[in-house]
Amino acid sequence: MSEGSIESDKEVGVALALGAVALVGAAVLFGYPSQIGRAWGFAAAFVFALCAVVAAQVFD
Repeated sequence: MSEGSIESDKEVGVALALGAVALVGAAVLFGYPSQIGRAWGFAAAFVFALCAVVAAQVFD
């Protein structure tokens, strides 16, 4: 038996999940009728996209 380390793709899964939430935030950004809703959509898209990049770096 080999005693090597096991590679994990956790960073890919977490980054994809956070990226999906960022896409929902971007959809809110373009689809919400009021200015405050669009601002919240932008904030959500920005924060979750940032978290996706950080997660990919942390779990690497």
